[in-house]
Amino acid sequence: MKILLVDDSRAIAMVTTARLESFGHEVKHAINGQTAIDLFQAERFDLILMDIEMPGMNGFETTTRIRSLEGHEPWAWTPIIFVTATDSDTNLVTAIEAGGDDFISKSSPESVLQAKMKAMSRIAALRSRLALANGKLQDQANRDGLTGLLNRRAMDMRVDHLWEMAVQQGAPFSLLMVDVDNFKNFNDHYGHQAGDECLCAVAACLEKVAEQANQDQMAPGVFAARYGGEEFSLIIPDAAPGVHVGIAMAIVEAIAALNIRHDWNADWGRVTVSVGAMCMAPASGQVNQMFRLADELLYKAKESGRNRHEAN
Repeated sequence: MKILLVDDSRAIAMVTTARLESFGHEVKHAINGQTAIDLFQAERFDLILMDIEMPGMNGFETTTRIRSLEGHEPWAWTPIIFVTATDSDTNLVTAIEAGGDDFISKSSPESVLQAKMKAMSRIAALRSRLALANGKLQDQANRDGLTGLLNRRAMDMRVDHLWEMAVQQGAPFSLLMVDVDNFKNFNDHYGHQAGDECLCAVAACLEKVAEQANQDQMAPGVFAARYGGEEFSLIIPDAAPGVHVGIAMAIVEAIAALNIRHDWNADWGRVTVSVGAMCMAPASGQVNQMFRLADELLYKAKESGRNRHEAN
């Protein structure tokens, strides 16, 4: 386990650290409550051993503040054991009310300390598995069930955050709206299963273009999402003005190069897309305005013959 030991006595901390490390645990020492809080915010710990009597901020107050920093999810909870020389009933009640989980005496024999650590290790393992399972569930909840791209809800949440940052920093912000040309005709002619396969192929292609732009450092942070139906979005935070045009061109060419047959797509004979590419440098106002302007550019591309992009 990774343990945070909070004790104002360096001598006691050295002895306790040596004992815990002999059991195979990693230990970090905080000399006071504020240092403990700073370390807790910077790193993840499996267990906190908290001294009660400390100058300034005592163990109870430190624990209360640490608990206020944790999320509401069960996997965010970190066990806290108070280590004290006076395990009175009053201290026990105060410790529990402050958010502590257990008590151990500083004079506890080696066997008792080791037994407590074994129990905490089992809890740490359970928390780790719970966090992993929750991470997978959260990722699934954020993904479109068909294409695997970010879904609309997850995209909106991420865009709101990135937009706020861009406005605060005076950074540019770019947005691409991508629509599969004559997709209703494709579905009607080839069937819904073929339509689903087409959307998956388009999504994979968009993701590949985004990954390449990331790798080339052309647009670090760019990501693709399914906006709805046959419409997709690419979000390009903090990229130089003009980058969005290059990515829009790459998307149009890459989708056409898939050579997915589409006899009902005007004169093209294959699946194509139209793209509206909008950049605001610096970002200002409301992000909804960006989506509206990108949509207008998208429909301008469609009215101009499809299989093309329009950019501001």
